[in-house]
Amino acid sequence: MDFKQLESFITISKLNSFSKAAEKLFLTQPTISNHIQSLEKELGTILFNRTNKKITLTESGEILYEYAISILNKRDLAFFSLNEFKGKIEGILEISSSTIPEEYYLTDVISKFNSIYPDVKYLLMKYDTKQVLDKIQMGEIDFGIVGAKKELPNMKYIKIFDDEIVLITPKSERYNSIDSINIKDLRNFPIIMRENGSGTRENLCKKLSDEGLQFNDLNVIAEIESNQTIKKFVMNGLGISFISNRAIQDEISMKKINIIKVNNFSIKRSFYFAYHDKRALSPLAKTFKDFIVNS
Repeated sequence: MDFKQLESFITISKLNSFSKAAEKLFLTQPTISNHIQSLEKELGTILFNRTNKKITLTESGEILYEYAISILNKRDLAFFSLNEFKGKIEGILEISSSTIPEEYYLTDVISKFNSIYPDVKYLLMKYDTKQVLDKIQMGEIDFGIVGAKKELPNMKYIKIFDDEIVLITPKSERYNSIDSINIKDLRNFPIIMRENGSGTRENLCKKLSDEGLQFNDLNVIAEIESNQTIKKFVMNGLGISFISNRAIQDEISMKKINIIKVNNFSIKRSFYFAYHDKRALSPLAKTFKDFIVNS
């Protein structure tokens, strides 16, 4: 058993594909296959189910997977500690994040982190909260930053910052005279909603449900993934929208949109560093986690 075999095994497990693993590791598919065959021969067990188009782990493979990640992380920790001793920490830090942290939080955090560890490179991937948590559960990524907590097996959350979801309206004659509305009044306005799976939408729908108002009760005229697009639509008078307060600071300062109060209705939320507590973070990921937790 060697590190290359374990790297091939883990990558196949994450991607459920020999060909995709070969491409990611810059190896040929026969080389990848030989790594797994040698590993299975040495261990005396089959690691992957190959009976259908999708590659899945056998029970033996599931057992090895956790140990393989631990072994490679310990190897990385050894290199990391030696580099740290020599005053040089480097590597590629993969950060998966939902929209608000990616657009309005990580830029500052990464800039500060980079000032301490200038040899680190970054790969930022944006998904909605549900996708980030699913990828952590499946072992595709080590950690993520999300805007909602879900009760999932072995999922741990560390709060890193707070936020508030507010209601924004266009600067127009119809809305300029409105300072506040009641929750039931939302049914009378065209509403632009974030896409299904986003933390903003999940928090909003839960709060609406608590107040006896369902998604289908609203006049939702658009469901949009991008906060930038939502803000432009609101500014152009298409409708009103609930959005993160962090996402609208520039527009508020330039008086391009209004915030109106929804009486007796407040949505405060937190953003979290999410990870799987049964899998060890890589040394670089752990360093980043410790940095943002203590910032």
